[in-house]
Amino acid sequence: MQRTATAVWNGALKDGKGAISTQSGVLTDAPYSLVTRFENQKGTNPEELIAAAHAGCFTMALSAQLGTINFTPQSLRTTAAVTLEKLEAGWTISKIHLDVAAKIPGISASAFESAAASAKANCPVSRLFKAEITMEARLEPTA
Repeated sequence: MQRTATAVWNGALKDGKGAISTQSGVLTDAPYSLVTRFENQKGTNPEELIAAAHAGCFTMALSAQLGTINFTPQSLRTTAAVTLEKLEAGWTISKIHLDVAAKIPGISASAFESAAASAKANCPVSRLFKAEITMEARLEPTA
């Protein structure tokens, strides 16, 4: 079983703004920022909320990582897919896959991949999980 959530981030970490949407539609383009990130959201299912939290956390961490190398993203879009399956020990969140698409003027693929890998490893929600976390990261053309 998979649940998904998507986060879009525009701008640098401190002054940027984003929106989180969940698969069920309970959250649709719900705004988030550094200030509003930790507010309580409407009730939904735990897997979907975990996906939303991970997508939002990772996307903000990537913005921060990019800032450390003097890049400001035009946009970041991350989808987190949480897999829930019944294992011998019982129902388990066994893995999370991050799929991020970014528009970042002037950045090299290697710098982007390094920033994305660092954000994946170091965002607080990533560090919370014992599950396997996979990722696909790709640059999109800037306007």
